[in-house]
Amino acid sequence: MISHLSGNLLAKHATSVIVEVGGVGYEVTIPVTTFYDLGDVGAGVRLNIYTHVREDALQLFGFRTLRERELFTLLISVSGIGPKSAVAMLSGMNADEIVTAIRTNNYARLTSIPGVGRKTAERMVIELRDKMAALSSPALEQEIAAGGTTAAQSEDALREDTLAALLQLGFPRPAAEKAIGGAMQEGGELSVETLLRRSLRQLSKG
Repeated sequence: MISHLSGNLLAKHATSVIVEVGGVGYEVTIPVTTFYDLGDVGAGVRLNIYTHVREDALQLFGFRTLRERELFTLLISVSGIGPKSAVAMLSGMNADEIVTAIRTNNYARLTSIPGVGRKTAERMVIELRDKMAALSSPALEQEIAAGGTTAAQSEDALREDTLAALLQLGFPRPAAEKAIGGAMQEGGELSVETLLRRSLRQLSKG
């Protein structure tokens, strides 16, 4: 298995590069975060590689740091997340943001990544939360310690504020709670206004 490439850039695109090593050009899929760290065509490059083998293909995925490659490996261990989806995640958020979002149950942040729905975000948190500590750093630990529970608390606060608004409008608590639950499952960036609008839409159907 190829785990590292060191050579010269023959071609450079937002999602892939070709690295020449000993006269052979290797096509490597990369996240956008790695693309920004690369030099110009012709420059030297060193990439940490994950080799993905299928029956009909062998594909290389490249990362500037071992930490990014390890995070990529953990992401694809989650059911429903393939290599292309994991690269898209690393393109939409940097490693620190993904680690923090998973460790703090920030479903709104995770579902803001294209292609990540509520169920996938929940699987990521359940399966990876305990493994994220190994990818953390002292600075990130301080940040999480200072505000790590904010995301989880904010969802509870949003739920309570939306529930209070619906109760004031005269809806019964059971129906209101059910509508809010459905509204939150739609994912995306959440706010009281968004949840209230979604909940009212669901209640009007009932």
